[in-house]
Parts: sequence; structure tokens; C-alpha cells
Amino acid sequence: SFREWRGKNPGIRLRTKEGKRKKRRKIPAADSRNRIRMVVPMDLNNDTYYSQEAGRNYFSVSQYKDFCKCEAAAMARIRGEFEYPSTTSMLVGSYVDRFIEGSLDGFRQEHPEVFTKKGVLRAEFKKAEEVISLITSDSGFMKFLSGEKQKIITFDLLGVPWKMKMDSYEPGVCITDLKVVKDFESMPFWRYDIQGAVYQYGVEYATGERLPFYLAAVTKEPEPDHDIFQILQPTLDMAFTEVERNITRYAAVKAGAVKPKRCGKCAYCRRTKTATIRDYNELLNRD
Repeated sequence: SFREWRGKNPGIRLRTKEGKRKKRRKIPAADSRNRIRMVVPMDLNNDTYYSQEAGRNYFSVSQYKDFCKCEAAAMARIRGEFEYPSTTSMLVGSYVDRFIEGSLDGFRQEHPEVFTKKGVLRAEFKKAEEVISLITSDSGFMKFLSGEKQKIITFDLLGVPWKMKMDSYEPGVCITDLKVVKDFESMPFWRYDIQGAVYQYGVEYATGERLPFYLAAVTKEPEPDHDIFQILQPTLDMAFTEVERNITRYAAVKAGAVKPKRCGKCAYCRRTKTATIRDYNELLNRD
């Protein structure tokens, strides 16, 4: 079991701070004044989790990150008016995710583009098979992915309904998310600390337990690498403070009470912009 394996690997810390557990974060009451109530909760399952209705009814980590990048684009995605195109890199990550989840056959049926016209896996997905072979041969790595798969939890954060879906949830032990990345150095760019902070809060809200958060990361380099990364509690706390600072505005934008800001740079803003007269010299002054 995971607990038995942990006992043989004392270097793995499952406490939020060295030597003692951190006190539980105080869960705010859901009916406090000045909090925005957006929707009536809906039942979520694997069929409805990624639906447009679920996106309207709940915040998620990915939707929160959309608002961080561009509020106008985030609202367009919620309305079903805009979507970022799926990339091969994203499909490779999903290929590995679905294998761990146990639904790879379904993924192949949903995405025939992973095969050539001759029915052979394309080179990028042969690399995904190589990644799968690597991680499944490492029992220590796979222990972190041995919990309940794709566990869905809904919860309230500052009066705003959220949803989350965990790659591996081991009650009383830890939360682990599988990441297939370009390389380890690129990981901070994707702000997995925000995901860890929200997931930790969601589990604590639902169960009363504050669990450590791990990334089971594997790279897509010519020679793939793989390791387990723990995002330590101070980093999670800073990320959670950031979410608390931003979520009231984002919820107000989503509810239609505040006009969304345009970033002016993303694909949605370029698609929907009105041309303006600009100074040519601004192009010459770029670094």
C-alpha cells in the first residue's frame, strides 16, 4: 500500500511543515455578506464536468487562469464564442493522462488524429507510449498515482462555487496531479502552485483534512525524465492568497456585474479588435 511504501521512504514528507502539521486553514462561512452567489449547483460527473453548463456554474483552476490572462477571452469561452485550438502537445499530455485514468481506448476513438492513414501511431504519440513505459516501470512513481482516480469535488471559496477533478486522491495521505511537460524548468510558468492551493483547499473544505500536494511530472525530452515534486506549504499559501485577492472581481465579471478587461494581446483580442492608428516607431524601440 501507499502507506507501507511511505514507511520505507522516509525522505518523502507528507507534513505541511517540517516536524509538525500546520493548523487547518479557517474555512469561511458560505453565506457571509458581500459575496457573490452566481448559480444553483448542478450534479457533476465525468460526462458533465467539462460541459459548457458546468463552466457557467462553477469556477475551476483552468477557468481562473483564463481570467488571469484575459477577462474578455475568459467570458467568451464561457459563452461558447471562443476556444483555444487543441495542440499536439496538449493531446500528448492527455494521451498519458487517459492511460493512467484507464480510458486510453476511449481517447483513441475520440481522437483518430493520433494515427496515420495506415493506422499507425504518429511519432508524437509513440513518444507518449515511451513516457508511459517509463513511468509504469517505476513503482515509486506509480505509488503517487495509486489513489482514487479523477475524483470530483465541488466547494465554496469566498461565496463562489468551484469544481475540481483530481488525478489521484489518497484520503488522509496526499493529492497528486500528473503532469507531462516539456522539461522540468518550464513547470513554474504554468502556475501549478495555484492548482495545488485550490485543490488542497477543496479537499479540506469537503473533508476537514489538509493534505500535501504533489506533482508526478514526466518530461517529453528525447530522453524523458520523471520525478515527484512537492509544492511546499508556504508556496501554496502564497498562491491561495493570490486567488483570494482576485476571485471576487473575477466572479463579478462572470456574473455580469463588472465589465471584463481586454488584454489586447491574446488570440481573442486580436480577432475582435478594432484597428487603431499607431506610431511606427514603437516597433523600432522593441528589445
